[in-house]
Amino acid sequence: MQVILLERVEKLGQMGDEVRVKDGFARNFLLPQKRATRANKANLEKFEQQKAHLAAENAKRREEAELLAERMAGLTVVIIRQAGESGGLYGSVSSRDIAEGAAAGGLTVGRQQVVLQHPIKTLGLSKVHVVLHPEVSLDVTVNVARSVEEAEKQGRGEAVGRAAAEEAEDTHDAEVPADPYAPDAQPDVP
Repeated sequence: MQVILLERVEKLGQMGDEVRVKDGFARNFLLPQKRATRANKANLEKFEQQKAHLAAENAKRREEAELLAERMAGLTVVIIRQAGESGGLYGSVSSRDIAEGAAAGGLTVGRQQVVLQHPIKTLGLSKVHVVLHPEVSLDVTVNVARSVEEAEKQGRGEAVGRAAAEEAEDTHDAEVPADPYAPDAQPDVP
């Protein structure tokens, strides 16, 4: 199906481009979300008349997104979850959880704007891509921890959980027991 893009669509084209897409993609995504219109003579003429208005509206939304990106720069979203000894979560952190965490931090982001390649299923710090506008995006740090104290330690770069216990064992100078087979060892005879 031939469509005219009403805004920039990643990996497809810029506003005003006439592109050929699969029918299902157009019917189920582009047309309902008003990101494109069918490419016919009437719609092409209508688009040409509204092009300046659409461009101005797009520029305004992009400026707002850039201001929001400046405010969100360096944002860390802390999410508290239960996890096992190995650091695996009992569940996962989804884009909805990240959007709610950002809202708790004072910034409104929709879950559709949070791009996760796969759900977060372990404790620790993760980088997540947030698309504020088709032309403006940024990375947000997601800190998944068992408690607020653990999240603070992770934020400072300290090891927590099992990694901290293993690190403590490695650095702890344990007293080495005497070798019973050493030549000068005393036998344990009463």
